[in-house]
Amino acid sequence: MGLGALERQPLRREYIIKTATILREVAFSLILGKFQSNLMVWFVCRSNLFQMSQREKQGSKIIITTRHERLLRADEVSVMFKVQQLNENESLQLFSWHAFGQNQPLHGYEMYSENVVNHCGGIPLALQVLGSSLHGQPVKLWRRALQEPEAIDDGKIQKILRRSFDSLQDDRDKNLFLDIACFFIGKDKDYLDRIVEGCDFYRVLGIQKLVDRCLITIDKDKILMMHQSLRDMGREIVRQESPDDLGKRSRLWRHKDSFSVLRKNTGTRAVKSLILDQQQISTALANNADLQTKAFAEMSNLKLLDLNNVKLKGSYADFPKSLVWMRWHGFSLNFIPDNFSLEDLIVLDMHKSSLKRVWRKTQALENLKILDLSHSHGLVNTSDLSGLPSLERLILKYCISLIEVHESIGNLGSLFLLNLKGCKNLIKLPRSIGLLKSLDKLILSGCSKLDELPEELRTLQCLRVLRADETSINRLQSWQLNWWSWLFPRRSLQSTSFSFTFLPCSLVKLSLADCNITDDVIPDDLSSLPALEHLNLSKNPIQTLPESMNSLSMLQDLLLNHCRSLRSLPELPTSLKKLRAEKCTKLERIANLPNLLRSLRLNLIGCKRLVQVQGLFNLEMMREFDAKMIYNLHLFNIESLGSIEVEMINSITKTSRITRLQILQEQGIFSIFLPGSEVPSWYSHQKQNNSVSFAVPPLPSRKIRGLNLCIVYGLRNTDKKCATLYPPDAEISNKTKVLKWSYNPIVYGVPQIGEDMLWLSHWRFGTDQLEVGDQVNVSASVTPDFQVKKCGVHLVYEQEDNYTLLNNEEIVQSSSIGFQTLVKNHVLEHPVSRVFDV
Repeated sequence: MGLGALERQPLRREYIIKTATILREVAFSLILGKFQSNLMVWFVCRSNLFQMSQREKQGSKIIITTRHERLLRADEVSVMFKVQQLNENESLQLFSWHAFGQNQPLHGYEMYSENVVNHCGGIPLALQVLGSSLHGQPVKLWRRALQEPEAIDDGKIQKILRRSFDSLQDDRDKNLFLDIACFFIGKDKDYLDRIVEGCDFYRVLGIQKLVDRCLITIDKDKILMMHQSLRDMGREIVRQESPDDLGKRSRLWRHKDSFSVLRKNTGTRAVKSLILDQQQISTALANNADLQTKAFAEMSNLKLLDLNNVKLKGSYADFPKSLVWMRWHGFSLNFIPDNFSLEDLIVLDMHKSSLKRVWRKTQALENLKILDLSHSHGLVNTSDLSGLPSLERLILKYCISLIEVHESIGNLGSLFLLNLKGCKNLIKLPRSIGLLKSLDKLILSGCSKLDELPEELRTLQCLRVLRADETSINRLQSWQLNWWSWLFPRRSLQSTSFSFTFLPCSLVKLSLADCNITDDVIPDDLSSLPALEHLNLSKNPIQTLPESMNSLSMLQDLLLNHCRSLRSLPELPTSLKKLRAEKCTKLERIANLPNLLRSLRLNLIGCKRLVQVQGLFNLEMMREFDAKMIYNLHLFNIESLGSIEVEMINSITKTSRITRLQILQEQGIFSIFLPGSEVPSWYSHQKQNNSVSFAVPPLPSRKIRGLNLCIVYGLRNTDKKCATLYPPDAEISNKTKVLKWSYNPIVYGVPQIGEDMLWLSHWRFGTDQLEVGDQVNVSASVTPDFQVKKCGVHLVYEQEDNYTLLNNEEIVQSSSIGFQTLVKNHVLEHPVSRVFDV
């Protein structure tokens, strides 16, 4: 007998001890499962069971299956797995076996089957029951199954799923499950936590309890999710409370049901939750019914109310006083009536309301934690907030008429979030903001008339996030500019109204995008921001960043997108994980980047002038490159090239430019791209295809220094845009020594239509990597975009005069990368997909 069966027996201590003793003496695999109520069995046996891992008989395994995750202690369980739902293909096969007796749907039933499978969401039980119920049934019933699946499963699924619900021993946990099933699926967990913490009809640990029982899940974004079958089960429990009288059900989640109860005035004290979106009711029905506030008078236990575009007539004096959560989008009054009793309210959400002010006089709402008035376009001020001592989140997004926030905000000692995003007429912040000792996030994005941040900000030692992008904190008003230009016509005016010294040292995320931040605003010393991890300076007229950027030892994410005056970047801190500098059209050089090719991710798309990323690649105009170096590489005669121009594509920036000939230095390889269709005559090994093989010939008293490679290629697809072309690559293989090197250039040339391109490159090898007699194969891979036509190789030997020249330190260091000796099986191709956001 397994312990799953044992729990169904009377709990006799001597029986349990006897069973556990037997288990200790036998090597076995044990499955424990379905503990629903008699958890004492588990706790009595656990210590005996896990002693098996210490006994002499090694190799025994205990396999435990349970819905109670907390029964599995980390110090006793080696590996823990969560059973995953079936994927779409597995679900369809299981359903088909039960519905059609085979592993796929019959012809004509494919669409219906896929829809039913989506409804079941990967739960094997639901797939089996629904498949068996639909076996041999006409299409008419299949259509009905998609509309009302509860009508054809004979309650089997619901009965089995209900076991988990019934196992909840605390009625507060059952209330929470039913409210999530009817109202809170898809809501933020932290949002619901605020409600749970302030309600006596929920348990603080209730959410975790439901997760442990697999009744709900929380995704990576902390959103509450519930399987559709569980949702249906919860709603069916509510329906069974009063099958015929809607007004006697505890929860009304169907809009038509809520509308009917309010229109007929049939609500009772049984109603705890109600949702109604007027837009979900037919226009004809809605226009012929005036809903009254008195329809709520009998709902004395109403706690959750969700209304959208609902207009009520009458006095609010008799409105339920038990509300803890009210979301009323489109509230039509200019202020909340004084006789609207909201003393128990925890969340007040009035998106898109007609409010001009919240209240006419100060309200004492001691339990209110969240006040959200976003998109209330007529709201001019916030009224006195001193009566909201527990307020944690004040959200006023896109209140476009808001001019000021009341000074009483300084009394909100628990305020965690202040969101004023898009309040484009907000002129200033109250000085009392410095009293908000709990403030963690301050969002001012898009407050375009806000021209200063109060110095009191620096006292906010808990402030971790400040978003002030698209504000005017460093912009001078037009009258100031006109006055200065009239008084001092030959002198420019530098705006310095904003200072980094105003910022608290606790900041972790700072966004100052599009704030007219200039070089002189960013201080040489940034040590006052030791905790900063995320910095956004996008859309600012910065030309360069100070060397002090390297002192931001915690910085992980730096955004400089659309800084169109930015020309170079200094060395950045080693903590950096992301650098985004998209469309910095004047950016030319980036100093040594930390963690390049390891953990750093780059986005440099649209930086069309970029010629150097130190440690990665460097482009120099040929006329600026050391002529002696070119001569000693034996690549070409520099004097014969004149003023040739070529179109070059940079695969990092996804841009193309027509430019004079440039030398590309990357990973110790020198390359040049120029128009041409013939391999130079001095290349000793040539082929009319994409590869050439040869044996290294003997040459007494001279060692091989490297080789020059010439590849001739043309366009394969003339309709494709240049920025989307896949670059060519080259591979050198020493078959004798089993060595291989491959290289994919970051920057490459594009031939004109009907013409060819020469790719000349110089590769330097280390001692003994390429010797006389070695069998060598050189090839250029065929790509979807380029057709390789010819290939040529020229071996470069050491000569006494040139050898001395090539080892001259001054010449070698003329490249920012310099020569690098190629190593065994070295892949020179840059891992673009891993390092760059493409």
